[in-house]
Amino acid sequence: MPELLALQALTDLAGPFMERRLLCEVDAGDRRLPVHAYLLGSARRDVPAVGFFGGVHGLERIGAEVTIAYLRSLVMRLQWDETLHRQLETVRLVFMPLVNPGGLWLGTRANPNGVDLMRNAPVDCHARVPYLIGGQRISASLPWYRGVEGAPMERESAALCAIVESELLGRDFSVAVDCHSGFGLTDRIWFPYAHTSTPIAHLPEMHALCEIIDQTLLHHRYVLEPQSQQYLTHGDLWDHLYLDACKRPGSVFLPLTLEMGSWLWIKKNPRQIFSRHGIFNPMIAHRQQRVLRTHIGWLDFITRAVGSHARWLPTGAQRTHQRALAQARWYGAGRA
Repeated sequence: MPELLALQALTDLAGPFMERRLLCEVDAGDRRLPVHAYLLGSARRDVPAVGFFGGVHGLERIGAEVTIAYLRSLVMRLQWDETLHRQLETVRLVFMPLVNPGGLWLGTRANPNGVDLMRNAPVDCHARVPYLIGGQRISASLPWYRGVEGAPMERESAALCAIVESELLGRDFSVAVDCHSGFGLTDRIWFPYAHTSTPIAHLPEMHALCEIIDQTLLHHRYVLEPQSQQYLTHGDLWDHLYLDACKRPGSVFLPLTLEMGSWLWIKKNPRQIFSRHGIFNPMIAHRQQRVLRTHIGWLDFITRAVGSHARWLPTGAQRTHQRALAQARWYGAGRA
């Protein structure tokens, strides 16, 4: 796969500045494919961390490509950018660009076992979810299959959870960004929950982050919202990890999902709808380049925000104020 070749080249170029860690291997037909994490920056546990993830759904190659493109920009800057070297002394960066290499190889949303990794966590929604799309256990032949009830998580899902638990959770502050495509005409930034419409415990912190995005990226086109405002699902990995993080007092973990609006690419090039890959990815070169330019800038903004979180993260009365703003923005001012 070109993505694996690109990552190997970046590993060679980065040399001692980047660690490549094998998390697991998966079988895809007659191929055995690695699932790697790539780590840069300080290994100290007292610094904040940010993780970038892509390729959870094999049909959404653009998610992996955006993640790899940002990693490439960092590796290239390592050759000359003294400011980046100083930045990496105070932050931990974790990349997992190909969470589902078997799905990418086979051209399927699910992994080679037919399981949708983003429906695979042991989290159930107790409200009504959309038929099939909210996660189903009927058959692996149908999309959005969760896997057998009570079975361990798939290797890829477990590997993602393991790297998040070891590198992100338990720190004073950490953020995860998971890059996807395929929903609507607008680029959206989703945060938990997906399994309930109840606001998360760190709603003030999430709103403060969204506020500095609005203030700094003045002309951005991202819609910032909880995923539950669009639809509810079972088995969301980020809900599962966020709930785990909430058991660790004194730390803040904010998982974000970048949901690129692939319907816009279809609107501009309707012939893409006749291709499985065209439904989820820009098929014309200049559009793909525009997508990469746009989102690399946003990922770099997130890295800077994580490294400087002490300057904007609310405390004391500020949390109460930010919670009120968040309630009015996303849930209605009167909701508890």
